[in-house]
Amino acid sequence: MTGFTTDTGIEIEREFAAAAADVFAAWTTPEAFARWFGGDQVQVPLDSLDYRAETGRPWKATMVLPDGNTIAWAGEFVEVAPVSRLVLTMTDQPDVDARATIAVELAPTETGTRMRFTQTTPGFTAEQREGVLAGWQGFIDVLQDVVEG
Repeated sequence: MTGFTTDTGIEIEREFAAAAADVFAAWTTPEAFARWFGGDQVQVPLDSLDYRAETGRPWKATMVLPDGNTIAWAGEFVEVAPVSRLVLTMTDQPDVDARATIAVELAPTETGTRMRFTQTTPGFTAEQREGVLAGWQGFIDVLQDVVEG
């Protein structure tokens, strides 16, 4: 896996020993998304998830942290191209208009799938971008367990 920050966001590349359809499904089906989003220490209850991957449709989720605190997430699906590309917006401040944009691009390889993940980080400091990168790397570790499991 590679991961780095840029002046405007983060980028991560990861290889999965799984078909692109399985990785795409983990990103686009509520049950799979709830299993890995937030990493292995966080719960995303299905009853808190309004998550149907359709272009132009809003989504929302609630993360329950180990200490019982919650984080409300919201966004919109911008582009849904089955098995190859997903673009969505995201924020943990649903009452604020600013949103990060996430793009997930999937390409088949000889042994599975290569995922290229990018996220914009509008208004973030370099330190905050490093935190976002570390967080997503942990989430993607669990995503890998889900799709390769």
